Amino acid sequence: MKACNTDILILGAGPAGISAAVYAKRGGMDVTVVTNGTSALLKAEKIENYYGFAEPVTGKAILDSGIKNAERLGVHVERTELLSVRMNDTLTGFTAETKNGKIEAKAVILASGASRVTPKLKGLTELEGHGVSYCAVCDAFFYRNKRTAVIGAGDYALHEASVLLPHADTVTLLTDGEAAPEGAPDGLEVITKKLAAVEGDEKVSGVRFEDGTVLKLDGVFIALGTAGSTSIARTMGILLEGNSIRVDEHMATNIPGVFAAGDCTGGLLQIAKAVHEGAEAGLFAVKYLRRP
Repeated sequence: MKACNTDILILGAGPAGISAAVYAKRGGMDVTVVTNGTSALLKAEKIENYYGFAEPVTGKAILDSGIKNAERLGVHVERTELLSVRMNDTLTGFTAETKNGKIEAKAVILASGASRVTPKLKGLTELEGHGVSYCAVCDAFFYRNKRTAVIGAGDYALHEASVLLPHADTVTLLTDGEAAPEGAPDGLEVITKKLAAVEGDEKVSGVRFEDGTVLKLDGVFIALGTAGSTSIARTMGILLEGNSIRVDEHMATNIPGVFAAGDCTGGLLQIAKAVHEGAEAGLFAVKYLRRP
């Protein structure tokens, strides 16, 4: 791809981005989706809280099926890395720079998710899906009466810990050297020591600290904050609320022609919410382009 023009450019090919693409395409628009192939869903080994599946399904299966459906409808999916997005000098459209070239668009939907920051700990990658999770709302049910820990020190980490508390036998917040956050809920133990590794053979058995001590665990949840589409939003002058993009009821940002959907808008980090917001963003991006 050297350069191309499209009506609606969508950043991200997860549930929010693909939902937006499908609705915009069926609304008669030329739609281009840019994805670098990464998604938090790729780390989901078993999903059983989403409508339409009789048996648990992997995140990868949901992602692949969504993209195939969009391409079947005629959505262009560009697998490349996005470098920047800016408003044109004429204020009538946008230009995206990718590793494969430029894309000119009349409207933009930010739906590249909220990137989960992953600590560089020995054993963590190997145990993803085997006791290492990135979503307490998704997996808390599986840790009833078990020992759990949340790695993080911010509001997101406290939220994940709060979700686990009614289910798990113990919940410990591991700040990995950062100061203990304010507002920790009752029943949450906080350990501020530096971490060295996540331990376990076929599943998590605990974490080891740099001082050599070990905390025995059945599950570890990663909650080091979110970024995702917010870096793009900042460069475009889009208003944020914390690390989340501020949108109205139709997923429109403060910049005319720019919409956002999914995890990057904050709130419930779930597929159902992302699909709904993507549909809303796609529909109202079409209405925006057809305004008198």
